[in-house]
Amino acid sequence: MAAKWIEVLTGSLEQKKQYRQAVARIDALPEPHRAAAKAISRYLMYSGGITDGDTLVTMVADHADLWERAALDGTAVRDIVGDDPVEFAEQFARAYSSVQWIDKERRRLTAAIDEAAPEA
Repeated sequence: MAAKWIEVLTGSLEQKKQYRQAVARIDALPEPHRAAAKAISRYLMYSGGITDGDTLVTMVADHADLWERAALDGTAVRDIVGDDPVEFAEQFARAYSSVQWIDKERRRLTAAIDEAAPEA
């Protein structure tokens, strides 16, 4: 009973557990895959704008899968991210874009303009 009340305030405890497991998988990678995966994870958290917990957990788990597979296969970091790591990270995040924080502001802006200047 208390867990449900806590989840109302903090979000899904199961999602937090899954997120921590995915982060631990990234932390367990060999170098240089660990450093690259952590750098991209940080960028994704700042730039991804994902607010939906399920989507975020899926993205982080898939990110861990990608790097684990690359480390296992011996794939070089540059073979994964290419020449532009920013573009790689942004394309990766776009594959998981669902509800983003900016979507609310876009709706708010559109509503404000519609109210301020209704069509004739």
